[in-house]
Amino acid sequence: MKVILSTLNAKYIHTSLAIRCLKAYSEKDFDIELTEYTIKDPVMNIVSDLFQRKPDVIGFSCYIWNIEETIRVIDIVKKVMPEVKVILGGPEVSYDTKYWMERLHHVDFIIMGEGEETLNHLLKEMEGEQKYHFVYGTAYRKGEEVVINPPRPKAELKELPSPHRFAEDIPSLANRVVYFETSRGCPFNCQFCLSSIEVGVRYYDIERTKSDIIYLIDNGAKLIKFVDRTFNIKRDYALEMFRFLIENHRGCVFQFEITADIMRPEVLDYLAEHAPPGIFRFEIGVQSTNDPTNELVKRRQNFSKLTRTVTKIKESGKIDQHLDLIAGLPLEDYDTFRKTFNDVFALGPEELQLGFLKMLRGTGLRIDAAKYNYTYMDHAPYEMLSSDVMPFTDIVRLKRLEDVLEKYWNAHRMDHTLEYLMSNVFPSPFDFFQEFGDYWEGQGWQKIGHQLEDLFTRLSSFLEHRGTPQMDVVQGLMKFDYFLGHKFKPRKIWWNFTQNKEEWSSHMKQVVEQASGFSGDFASLGITERELQKHAMIEVLPFDLEAVTSQKSLVAAGSDVWEDESSSRRTLLVVLYQQLPDGKPKYYTKAI
Repeated sequence: MKVILSTLNAKYIHTSLAIRCLKAYSEKDFDIELTEYTIKDPVMNIVSDLFQRKPDVIGFSCYIWNIEETIRVIDIVKKVMPEVKVILGGPEVSYDTKYWMERLHHVDFIIMGEGEETLNHLLKEMEGEQKYHFVYGTAYRKGEEVVINPPRPKAELKELPSPHRFAEDIPSLANRVVYFETSRGCPFNCQFCLSSIEVGVRYYDIERTKSDIIYLIDNGAKLIKFVDRTFNIKRDYALEMFRFLIENHRGCVFQFEITADIMRPEVLDYLAEHAPPGIFRFEIGVQSTNDPTNELVKRRQNFSKLTRTVTKIKESGKIDQHLDLIAGLPLEDYDTFRKTFNDVFALGPEELQLGFLKMLRGTGLRIDAAKYNYTYMDHAPYEMLSSDVMPFTDIVRLKRLEDVLEKYWNAHRMDHTLEYLMSNVFPSPFDFFQEFGDYWEGQGWQKIGHQLEDLFTRLSSFLEHRGTPQMDVVQGLMKFDYFLGHKFKPRKIWWNFTQNKEEWSSHMKQVVEQASGFSGDFASLGITERELQKHAMIEVLPFDLEAVTSQKSLVAAGSDVWEDESSSRRTLLVVLYQQLPDGKPKYYTKAI
């Protein structure tokens, strides 16, 4: 019996941990092949590939991001291979299982919850006496009747084989994300999250975990993403793992989900002192800073302690932080969400992810949706559309904000410009992104694509439309950000170049002849005019750039000072695109 285990990943770079766990457990007993696709692959291409592999059984791992696409694949699979048995598993079908069996007539079995032992047992019954009522943790068909068996006890993790030792994975390890779990379960009870349903946390053997990580690094893994719901729940365990990873990383990057308000000071001190810059990334689910909301959804959170943790990590300069928010939670209206957004943005995360509440099957909020007058999508991803305090009009506005937040802040295309605008021009970061998002949609830009230059011209158009003061300062910062956003000398610029030939030549000579007056080690480089022409961008900015890069407020100078002392406030900027060990350009400045 040939078994194919498959899934549709969100992107090619992702890999499925689930189907690897299933194969590792059952490959000793069955001929199991893994095939992964993406939700963007044409359905016929997926079915054709499966058809050529001649399977007897196909199992699909199902999530909210792939369930509808998976259903389309199954419908065609059963038309061209009606004899093939189809098994579904994964969090999307582990709840409301009767609904799925009744909706999807082409599905023969559904595995609920953990699948390693259940799939193995099910496959043995399929090959043997077909006594499916003995296979706990499955749903199956008995004639026209749908039978749902009792759940299976949780597996003993120490007895499960490693899913990370397949030779066929080695060639692609360097180019894809490796998903890794050191534990299962979550200690918290957040009513919007599926992890709240499983009580308690179980751990794999730590020595096996270390061995698997070394194996992956030895074979070229560059990014390992831990899927543990709370990696730092046990202080000693987290500290030992952090120490191990620091000592053995060899350039590999590790991403974790942590709970920031329970991070112990000694762990933070250790990371601040010992973590090499760039090898750790922390994902922190803040979700809301509205206390009544957090209490209602049973989310224990001390925002003061969370703030101390995030601030200390940021001050260390070692670890990038990705903070998550959820719009649409109970008791969170537009105004309180504005406060939540600004509270979290003030922490300065490298990335701020704005998500919208999803009414996941099996969660407490979905069960209690009527209490809060929720409307939501009937099919995955089940996003909320409105509630008693958040009408659809507010959801639409927040979608606009999310769009420009992703394009501008999370992409880090013009950090200096945005920090200036949000500190000195707009009432708050939320107001900047919301007003810009409204303008963006009003111009119809959400309907068309964009290149990098478009992002600059569109921001400039928005700021000019609203009569933003000191646009010469803002556009100077935008030029600076544009230069820093290229690995190579840009071939084109988005603004009208105002320097004439004589001015350009004069600035070139000034840079060479007065090299000692520039910041940093510029003079020691011995750059010639010819090299500048080939590898540098030179621009005059109408303000003191060092005041910006040292995080001093430009507003402190005042508009009168800008006019009265413009000659002493200008900056001659040189950006070099050569000898870049970190892939980033270097810049040098001189007051003129």
